[in-house]
Amino acid sequence: MIIKRKAGDEVSFQLAPMIDMTFLLLIFFMVTTKITKEKKKMDIALPIAATAQVPDDLSGREIINIDEQGRYFIGDQLATEKELRAYMKQRLIDHPPLRIYLRIDAQTPAKDTKKMMKICGEAGAVEVIYATHRK
Repeated sequence: MIIKRKAGDEVSFQLAPMIDMTFLLLIFFMVTTKITKEKKKMDIALPIAATAQVPDDLSGREIINIDEQGRYFIGDQLATEKELRAYMKQRLIDHPPLRIYLRIDAQTPAKDTKKMMKICGEAGAVEVIYATHRK
């Protein structure tokens, strides 16, 4: 038995779904970038460091802010020390490894900075970065 092919049957590549997916990915990355920037948008006067370096990758880090009065903020949400400890321990369980991006006000007492380092160590943080301004 001989099967005849239609002359118009051509294999083609559909471009419209690819364009749709590209726009969806673009929107997704724009939204996630905005959320990450919003988490660290707090009015904190960061200290100045002559040897400050810009980290290669800040993604996947928990942003912890400490104001000049020593109050803790998870992103921009005020938290007590107990809530911060619980949050960091749960974050390590949910999404290991625990990497921290600390934004501490320049006027914050050194004892509060030391206390924060202890909290990070107890929570199991593997890497802690301090935010500073360059000279």
